[in-house]
Amino acid sequence: MSTDEIPDRVETQDDTDESEGLDVLLVEDNPGDARLIEEMLRRTDELTQRVESAGVAGSKPTLVQASRLEAGIDHLESNSVDVVLLDLNLPDSTGLETLSRSLEVVEWTPVLVLTGVRDQDVGIEAIERGAQDYLVKGEVTDDLLIRSIHHSIERTRQERDRERRRKQLESLNRLNEISQTITHDVITTSTREELEQAVCDRLAESDSYRFAWIGQLQRGGNEILPSASAGVEAGYLEAVTITVDDEATGQGPSGRAVRTHEIQLAHDIQSDASFEPWRERALERGYRSSASVPILHDDLLYGVLNVYAGRPNAFTGSQLDVLDGLGDVVGHAIAAIERREALVSDTSLELEFQLEGVAEELAALSRDEGGHIHVDRILKRDGALLAYGVASELPREEFFERASQVEWIDDVRAITSGYGEYEFEARTTSGVSLVDALAGHGGQVTSTSIDDGDMRIVVDLPHGTDARRLIDVVEAECPAASFVAQRTADRSDDDRPEYDALLERELTEKQREALETAVFAGYFDWPRASTGEEVADRLGISPATFTQHLRAAERKFFDTVFDR
Repeated sequence: MSTDEIPDRVETQDDTDESEGLDVLLVEDNPGDARLIEEMLRRTDELTQRVESAGVAGSKPTLVQASRLEAGIDHLESNSVDVVLLDLNLPDSTGLETLSRSLEVVEWTPVLVLTGVRDQDVGIEAIERGAQDYLVKGEVTDDLLIRSIHHSIERTRQERDRERRRKQLESLNRLNEISQTITHDVITTSTREELEQAVCDRLAESDSYRFAWIGQLQRGGNEILPSASAGVEAGYLEAVTITVDDEATGQGPSGRAVRTHEIQLAHDIQSDASFEPWRERALERGYRSSASVPILHDDLLYGVLNVYAGRPNAFTGSQLDVLDGLGDVVGHAIAAIERREALVSDTSLELEFQLEGVAEELAALSRDEGGHIHVDRILKRDGALLAYGVASELPREEFFERASQVEWIDDVRAITSGYGEYEFEARTTSGVSLVDALAGHGGQVTSTSIDDGDMRIVVDLPHGTDARRLIDVVEAECPAASFVAQRTADRSDDDRPEYDALLERELTEKQREALETAVFAGYFDWPRASTGEEVADRLGISPATFTQHLRAAERKFFDTVFDR
């Protein structure tokens, strides 16, 4: 074995120039005893085979000797060691105090105590204080040394695994409790701001996490801006910039979570290259790992929840499932709050889009005849959309013929008679995903029109909604759409939000569907534009069931109106 010496401190003994594998630290001041241990390790291959089965890779053991405890501790603090062979009586420390000082600097490194022939009682007490085993000098054999080292490494590995599983279970239980508390907060909070702050507060209150914050994508930009935070922050968010672009500030967990809609982790901030722009500030505050959880509902992003822990690898296994579910719960709650606010708000945001190549047959007819087509109500029924509108200054027969030729219109029929102006109903399965996506944000398509060959749709949103996000949603769901205008609509003199809220509160979903479809299909017109059988057919139910739902809806609606 070659010998590399560190003067006055530690000696490294090995037969090869380079050796990887089992690292043994021998703290022994007696040169004869040290040489004996060295020869035992030199003579056997069995030790290598045993420790490899215990999870320690390598080919030959490397022995590092320190003649003083202080030198051994210095080595332990700066090097990885697989096992420590410790003489209790050293020039700078004696007795069990030597063991105590050694155990202070090793967490999961097994320590085997070397005792004299007359010190076996001390060896037993050493095991009680944390040593894995003791060996009596003068009685140590090759086999005994091999077995002791192997068993100490294996026992330590098992203890470490049990402790890791225990901590993971404790963290999971705490996270489940936090999730249950947040679910209760979802029910009791009335605004998005209150909800987001409650989520951050609950997470930061736990001993498992040091900091939590929620960020939203900047309107019209690429920066993630904080909207709520709690925990050990002390200016962290004010000092950092986080984006979703290709710059270094966009490559961290938060930026990736926004782009991918999946949880992103920094297992160890100290070594994670993607955390480089924020590493120094994060470590100053004790952050060692983080999880970025996208807040989603119906695949629409409402923000990103960021949680920081004070230890590496804090987010694993079942914890990720709980955090993922938490992101869904918060996303669903935010969507519900936005829908509720949309019903009672005095103002709304209108976005107008132009559509190219969607209904060329009708667009050409409008352009040639100078007529107009306007749809002012779209209802979702049984997996399809029912559109109710008016055609004016268009030849009646030509309009219905052209409409039946439009690829995405499954069925179209007249509701009222007339030639110059008449109402119609069109059914389609296209556009359902767009309607669902908008509904997730409290929005809806309020009108569709074709004038002089130009087709446009207007989307109504709650005031304060991120318009850029909704524009992206519309253009993603309908590639033919291009954004052309944005405006604020005043609802202060409009009773519809008030009655929409009444219908939402008092009627079941089936009752509201029956009432709405009956109204817009002309069931209440005189003479009737649609019979009960025709409306029931549109709803996919029997005429008797339609009548039952309609009567119940009428009674609830008028009872509430007259009571008020």
